[in-house]
Amino acid sequence: MKLKSALQTSNTNVFSSWESGNSICNFTGISCTSDDFITEIELSYQNLTGVLPLDSICQLQSLEKLSFGFNHLHGPIMDDLKNCVKLQYLDLGNNLFTGWSVPEMSSLSQLRYLHLNLSGFSGTFPWKSLQNMTGLVWLSLGDNPFNPSPFPNEVLLLTNLTWLYLSNCSIQGTIPAEIGNLNELINLELADNNMTGKIPVEIGNLVNLWQLELYNNSFAGKLPIGLRNLTKLEMFDFSNNYLEGDLSELRFLNNLVSLRLYQNELSGQVPAEFGNFTKLVDLSLYRNSFTGPLPHNLLSWAKTNFIEASENFFTGPIPPDMCKQGTMKSLIVSENYLTGEMPASYANCSTLRRFRVNNNSLSGKVPIGIWGLPNMNLIDISLNDIEGPITSDIKNAKSLTYLFAGNNRLSGELPAAICNGNIPNTFAKGNQLRTIVFNDNNLEGLLPKSFINCTNLEVIDLGNNKINDLFPYWSEALTNLQADLNRIIWVKVIRRVIVVSVKVVNIKISVVVTMKGLEIKLQRILTIFTTIDLSSNKFQGVIPEVLGRLTILRLLNLSHNSLTGHIPSSLAKLSALESLDLSSNSLTGEIPLQLTDLTFLAMLNLSQNQLIGPIPRGKQFATFENNSYDRNLGLCGFPLSRKCGTDEPTQPAPPSTFQEDNDSLFASGFGWKAVLIGYGCGLLFGLAMRYVVFKIRKPKWLVRFIEGKQKDKKRMPNNQRPGQGRN
Repeated sequence: MKLKSALQTSNTNVFSSWESGNSICNFTGISCTSDDFITEIELSYQNLTGVLPLDSICQLQSLEKLSFGFNHLHGPIMDDLKNCVKLQYLDLGNNLFTGWSVPEMSSLSQLRYLHLNLSGFSGTFPWKSLQNMTGLVWLSLGDNPFNPSPFPNEVLLLTNLTWLYLSNCSIQGTIPAEIGNLNELINLELADNNMTGKIPVEIGNLVNLWQLELYNNSFAGKLPIGLRNLTKLEMFDFSNNYLEGDLSELRFLNNLVSLRLYQNELSGQVPAEFGNFTKLVDLSLYRNSFTGPLPHNLLSWAKTNFIEASENFFTGPIPPDMCKQGTMKSLIVSENYLTGEMPASYANCSTLRRFRVNNNSLSGKVPIGIWGLPNMNLIDISLNDIEGPITSDIKNAKSLTYLFAGNNRLSGELPAAICNGNIPNTFAKGNQLRTIVFNDNNLEGLLPKSFINCTNLEVIDLGNNKINDLFPYWSEALTNLQADLNRIIWVKVIRRVIVVSVKVVNIKISVVVTMKGLEIKLQRILTIFTTIDLSSNKFQGVIPEVLGRLTILRLLNLSHNSLTGHIPSSLAKLSALESLDLSSNSLTGEIPLQLTDLTFLAMLNLSQNQLIGPIPRGKQFATFENNSYDRNLGLCGFPLSRKCGTDEPTQPAPPSTFQEDNDSLFASGFGWKAVLIGYGCGLLFGLAMRYVVFKIRKPKWLVRFIEGKQKDKKRMPNNQRPGQGRN
């Protein structure tokens, strides 16, 4: 009853039977011998809080099992634990003992199962206590911030161990060769530590291994000879190390279910035998130096989950049958030298969520059906040689959020379905689109009105196409946008990986913006970067006054279009603006005097227009040179040599005129009472950021320097087989 009073729970059923009128052996979670001696207290997963009263618990001289895993217990584990001398099973894992150390446990010589993982324990673990636990078969201490220590020799004496989980608990140094003596092991996890050196060949003696995880360390050298002996291995993860050499030692491991070797220095070809691995469902090889083709039958036998083979030197075609069983979720083979057409078989892969084949040498058309896959979240076909239309089935892609198709040979108008032909005029309401990138293609025609339905849209890049339309407005859109005007696309670094929007964690993006005729690639963006780049299209009409409402804009590039009318004085409200490029249009009138209020403006290009009158004086305008105003024959004043006839200050240009008449519509059907699409969480139109993959064949040392090593693998509770439920 002292235990009941010491603990609290929101689960009212736990202690409902714990009443004084009841036999203790009938209490929930209590087991007894036939003589009514308590042998087990099993109260895991009960949402318990409080401090364990071990002083009273360990007075139970027959207690063999004490299990409080997966609760919210806190406070110290008192030295009274040493009095539980009959314990065979102790589970205090997955609790909140933050800041407390594990007490000395030498007296618990009968322990067979010890679970203390993920409980916040710190300090120095009493490794010497393990010397007396010679019958231990299960040792799980991982995910605790213990003081750094070398691999404990005491563990090497526990020859009955079947399960050893020491990941993320500050083990450093090398793996001793004596690890090969623990030949009963079915699970060995030493990931997320500070271990170095070569992986010992003796690890090949552990022929019963089902799972072997050494990821997120600093192991170097080749995969050890002897790994071929581990034929029972199903879960294999050596990712995020410095391993080199080829995969020849793994070609016999035909029971593999998951193989993860990403971010190493491995090379050579993927063994042809991998194409016959009938159980393999997860394969992650990205960011190595593999060459040659991927096996034709790769991942065609089992219920495949994903392949990630990007950032290598693979050649040849994409294996056609990786979704043969209809279960694949991610196909990521970007940044290689793959050739040929996209296999038509993937148009039937309805489970596919991420399809990334960018930065290859793929050609031909995208197979009909891929655009409209119902669960697709991300498509990236950019930087290839792909042609042909985006077919009308795009309207079925209800989950599509990110679409990158830039730097190809897509052509035609933007249609009712999307691209090479039109970006569809029939974008359905309720779609999830946030990012659409079509830069550097041969698209033409009008902008579709159905973008009004893309209420989540944050980015559109249509730069360097042949779009021929009036400057984009949308009728009655302003009222829906005003609350979100400051949610323009932003790019920031999370875990040193550049991402678009905080909700995207695995899309590496660089941004190419055009300033003063130069394309500048921004690969590491450490602060919010807001930009609209609609340059090099065929936009007509006037620059809208509402552009002045985009108050966090830093770069505005509308150059190389056919814009007319005055420069709107409302641009002076863009107080954060650093770069303004309106060159190569047909703008008229005077430069608004109000633009001198743009105190952060560092780059101005108004050249090749039809501007007249005095150039405003003072502030940032005193820093701009002649080329900011070239080929405006009517301009005068500093810095030009042409003097003005009067010293009077420039008067503001009249604002752009908006016709409110419902009969006055653009030829495309757009109304004048509208707003520039897209700035923010709805309808950003014209954000032409050039998304190019962050690394193209860069040396590995540079990649590691820029991006660092990712150590973000999801850890599983260690009373489960870690292969279950992993992403």
